[in-house]
Amino acid sequence: MLRDPAAKRYAQAAFELARDRDELEAWEPAMRSLGEATASDEAIAFLGDRRVPGEAKEAFLTQVTGELPALTSNLVKLLESKRRLPLLPQIAEFFQSLLDEHNGIAHAQVLTAVPIGDDERRALADRLSELTGKQVQVEIHEAPEILGGLVARIGDRLIDGSAKTKLLALKRQLARATR
Repeated sequence: MLRDPAAKRYAQAAFELARDRDELEAWEPAMRSLGEATASDEAIAFLGDRRVPGEAKEAFLTQVTGELPALTSNLVKLLESKRRLPLLPQIAEFFQSLLDEHNGIAHAQVLTAVPIGDDERRALADRLSELTGKQVQVEIHEAPEILGGLVARIGDRLIDGSAKTKLLALKRQLARATR
């Protein structure tokens, strides 16, 4: 899915407003529920349909999310007036990223060749926390093609400790040595 740069700007503005008013705790669940409620293709199509009145869209959002805090509701009204309601899932995602950054939380996508247990998961999260200086939440996926070890991606940082990569590096070294 292509990311709209406007979504990041709206999320940044909402985050700064919530932070400046010391209302991050109120905004977080509201933005999460808006993001979840509008994540489907059907919801995005409904919110983007110019034939559907704005009141119907706001009623839909209120129905699926419950009553929103006043400033979050104002964001929804602003997005409706600018015909940007389909950006809500992206705005919510960017908002959560900013909130995580503010709270010192990082997310790691980790590939392992074999399943790992809870103790290994905690040890991995602790080690990645040491490396990043942030509290790391780990999401693990199995990828037998890496043969062994692991590959971790935290933001734009890649840590490749896979056996496959080490074997390829060894193969290149051997090829250079035999020339």
